[in-house]
This record gives sequence, C-alpha cells and structure tokens, in this order.
Amino acid sequence: MDQMKEKFAKLLLGEDMSGGGKGVSSALALSNAITNLAASVFGEQSRLEPMTPERKLRWRKEIDWMLSVADYIVELVPSQQKGKDGSNMEIMVTKQRIDLHMNIPALRKLDAMLIDCLDNFKDQNEFYYLSKDASDSEKGKHKRKDDKWWLPTVKVPEDGLSDKSRKNLQSQKESVTQVLKAAMSINAQVLSEMEVPENYIEALPKNGRASLGDLVYRSITVEFFDPDQFLSSLDLSSEHKILDLKNRLEASIVIWKRKMTQKDGKSGWGSGVSFEKRELFEERAETILHIIKHRFPGLPQSSLDISKIQYNRDVGQALLESYSRILESLAFTVLSRIEDVLQADNITQNPNPQPRKHNSLKDDSRPNSVSTSPRYDVETANAKTLSDLLTWTMDQNDYDDRMDSDDGSIDVEPSMQKLNVVTNTSKKSYLESLAGVRSPTERH
Repeated sequence: MDQMKEKFAKLLLGEDMSGGGKGVSSALALSNAITNLAASVFGEQSRLEPMTPERKLRWRKEIDWMLSVADYIVELVPSQQKGKDGSNMEIMVTKQRIDLHMNIPALRKLDAMLIDCLDNFKDQNEFYYLSKDASDSEKGKHKRKDDKWWLPTVKVPEDGLSDKSRKNLQSQKESVTQVLKAAMSINAQVLSEMEVPENYIEALPKNGRASLGDLVYRSITVEFFDPDQFLSSLDLSSEHKILDLKNRLEASIVIWKRKMTQKDGKSGWGSGVSFEKRELFEERAETILHIIKHRFPGLPQSSLDISKIQYNRDVGQALLESYSRILESLAFTVLSRIEDVLQADNITQNPNPQPRKHNSLKDDSRPNSVSTSPRYDVETANAKTLSDLLTWTMDQNDYDDRMDSDDGSIDVEPSMQKLNVVTNTSKKSYLESLAGVRSPTERH
C-alpha cells in the first residue's frame, strides 16, 4: 500500500516532487511511468528464458496499479430502470469508456501471451547461450556478425535441434507474431485518434512544397505517380534519412488536411491548389508512408507521434498508447530471440547456406542499419475481432513459402486482417492507413 501511495503521489505531482506545479500532464506522467516500468522489468531480453518470480510479481502488481486508473474513466450511457410501481424508465448510468472497455482486456491478454511464451522455455535443454566474453573458437560459426555484440551467442547441438524443439519454436514464433500484429494495430489506431498539437502545427511551413522540398514535391505531384519508383529515386541508405522523409511527409499531410478544411481562403493557410489535387497529393503521401512502414520496420517514432504523446491530455489514450507500445517492443524482441535460435539451427544443418532473405521483421540486433524487408501486415479495414486474430493458426509450410516469395511480401489471409479497435471518436487520420487500407473517398 505504501508503494502504491508513493507511485500515485508522483503521478499526481506530474513527476515534479517539489510540488511547484512544474510537472508534466497526468496523461504524460502515466505514459512515462508505464514506459519506465517496462524498461526496468524487461530491460534487454537477451535470452529465451522465463522471467524471475520477483520480476513477474513486480510487473503484474505495478501494471495493475497503472491500469486501475482506466476503471474511473467513464461515460454516461442510457439504461432501463424498473420503478417500484412496475413502470420502466430510462436513466443515465456510468460505464467505462468504450475504447478502454474493449482494448484494455485485449492488451492484458497479449501481455499474458508474451509471459507464457517465455515460460514455455523453462525446461528446454537443447540450446544454450555463450557469454559475450566467450572466445571466437567457442563461438565458432555461430559468432554474431552484427552490431549487438553484447548479446549472447546461441549454441545448438551439433546435429541441430530435435523436431519437437523446432516445432515448438515455430509455434511460439507464430504466437508472438500475432501478439506483435495486434499490439501494432492498437497502437497505430490510438495514435491516429490523438489530436495534432497546436505546437506542432505552428512550427509547420505554410505549404506542402516547403515541407517536402522541391525535388520530393515535384515527384509527388507528377501526373503519373509510381510510389515504388519514387522511393527508388531517393537516398534511403540510413535510418536518419528515412525518418527525415517520414517526418516531411507527415508534415505535408497535416498541412494539406488543414488547407482542405480551411474556410477562410485569405488566411495564411489558404488554398492555392484545387481541393481535388490536394486530396490526390495527400493520398499519394499516405501511400508512401504506408510503404515506408512496411519496408523499413523498427524506425524510431516520428516527430508527429512524439508531439502527440507529449501534448496529449487524454489519460485513457495515454494508457492505451504506452501499454500497446511496450508490448509491441517486447514482442518484437522475443521474436528476434526466437529467430536467433532458428538461425543457429539453420547454420548447423546447412554449414554453407545460401544467403537468406530477410525476415519481414527487422532484426533488432542491427540498430544502425535499415532492413528493406516489409513488416508483417496488419491491415484491411474490414477486420475480425481480437479473439479471431489471437486464435488464428496457419500451416507453417504455407507460411514459409510466403516468407520466401520472390517479392519478400506476405499475402495476408482474412483471419490475419487488422483487428477492430473501438475508440471514442469517429475521426480518422493517415495513421489509420498505415495499419489498414481505406477508400480514397472515405474522408472526414
């Protein structure tokens, strides 16, 4: 109880323990608290092994404290009440806000699935890890050739993993993949519902050309536009350059949206280009962003996302965004650790393998390089429910065939489509299109 009081006292003060009123908003304080909790509990998940009982207990206890706030974020809904005289009358009652009511249990289930996945490796004895200080002779052909030299090297038996162990790893990989896709979908949806801060808008140039630059603007506004050709013409050799392009595209979309909704044509946000053309340009920029998300996964948050999180005042959205973000990060890390073991097994069985195509998820062991593989798709607007998504299974041979297809893409089956995420507003944003496909005519 004392720990909980201390935790919520810090949140109430907005992380300003002096009480001087210089703290951050309650929403940002809660978001930071969840992020910091996850970082301290999970840290760098360098091995496929269960969490210690102490860490697991702390995580369960403190994340429950944070999420308990959602129980008091309510809305009034009509309900029927029967009077003493037998008559029915309609009254208004409080109910947890619908987006929280639907998504908090979903995220809790994703959380439990990740913890269970790690617990499944408790009694495995086929693969083990060498310390980072092990000699090159010990590491042999399994020596890491990436930038994350501090991660332990995986060792498997000389004849590779047993069929049972390999099937278990593939099963866990599929399960974690579903967790990752669901967390990505919820996070993208919540971000799309957050309002664009005025501070971000005020810092924008007055037109899309100034934001994009002459070269990019001309490429987007040509009569015949090919997004793949557009991307191939740019220098995307580093993470910094890709993130810069993403930031400029997002800024131009915000500018064009404001111009399309600007009623005062004489203002600084007035329109010099027809509504139809501006709508077309916006659609092209959204298409490019969609491709970037899938082709270059693992990018840092954009300036727009950071600004939204920083200036967001909706505590419910802060809960959903931060919780889904840390689950997405953990799922991605666990998936990478599974890939490390499967890769070690593959090297053991094929001493001289042909160069493999990248997994559709970027290997997080290469933070300074950018994978050109598309990320797992989480799309389509006509989506199934969370239970449909989480209970989905797929034939592994079919999965491997699609992973190794010539174009490196994955054909998304109906059961893998983006789950429904219920929110408290009908507004739509381009971030929706990053996690799903929407019609060009579907505008707010």
